[in-house]
Amino acid sequence: MGQAWIRTLAGSADVELVGVADLDLGRAEETARAAGGGVRAGVSLAELLASAEPDAVVNVTVPAAHSAVSIEALFAGLPVLCEKPAAPTLAEALVQVAAAEAAGQLLMISQSRRYFAALAEFRRRVQELGTVGLLTTGFFRGPRFGGFRDEMAQPLLVDMAIHAFDAARYLLDAEPVSVTCESWNPAWSWYRGDAAATATFRFDDGTRYVYTGSWCAEGLETSWNGEWRASGPAGAATWDGEDHVASSVGGASHVPPGREEQIAGALAEFVTALRTGEEPSGTIARNVRSLAMVEAAVRSAETGERVDIGALLEQAHRDALAQAVPEPVRARLESRGTPRMAGEAVTS
Repeated sequence: MGQAWIRTLAGSADVELVGVADLDLGRAEETARAAGGGVRAGVSLAELLASAEPDAVVNVTVPAAHSAVSIEALFAGLPVLCEKPAAPTLAEALVQVAAAEAAGQLLMISQSRRYFAALAEFRRRVQELGTVGLLTTGFFRGPRFGGFRDEMAQPLLVDMAIHAFDAARYLLDAEPVSVTCESWNPAWSWYRGDAAATATFRFDDGTRYVYTGSWCAEGLETSWNGEWRASGPAGAATWDGEDHVASSVGGASHVPPGREEQIAGALAEFVTALRTGEEPSGTIARNVRSLAMVEAAVRSAETGERVDIGALLEQAHRDALAQAVPEPVRARLESRGTPRMAGEAVTS
């Protein structure tokens, strides 16, 4: 993802890359030279801040480092655009929510799949159906990545499903309440952990969202976005995950790509937020709900029980308070509570 972000930043007329940090200094220097324009290189954010004067930070570190790097940048007075997932655990994500509030800076999570033009059109079609009763996603692909994914306990749910879960919140404009999930590893799978799962979420408007996926499904694969179907009182709507959208109300259409999709779309929304003060859709406070869906699905798969997402958030809040965090962050955690405890209205 790091190189994809470098290309996106270099190709944007709205930003200028001034520094690159990597634990491997040689790699950072090579990337900086390739980017040109006097881009600085270092092994840490602190080193770059000593020689460069950025207006913002793009955090593309490994997930385990997201919290530390984002919090360091926030308290240096810099807004942050961070790759998903915000953190390995929901508790760490809640610490980041508090840190952004304490620092008075924007922390936005890049959920790049939100920025497909066809997804926006599908959302419009879904809204035409009235109150949706059922939304489904089928995701079937067989990538052979190698590396860490092959060793994960829940490669599909943890590394991939958050894209679909986040898109479901966006499409329904509602929030998840509970989930039941079963995961398993097909006999032919090359993953150590569970490469297949089915999860059923209940949302606060009564809608059921059913996600079924496999990461060892070779042959007749879906798109990387999966195949989607929504059913409501006015009929149904479908999206093939690429450019084809159809509905009972509006017929079928092929949607051309937007000017800024995927991570370019996330960058554009981030820049707009910094220039206008408008709150972006991917603030850490909003994104926590998508991460909660992942953690709840994993918990349900492990226990075989329905998981209440509000209760999960409350436990994560207690876990966050148990962490060693700066005092301003702790104060925000103590005063804020969890989204359910505080009675917040959270917009997808």
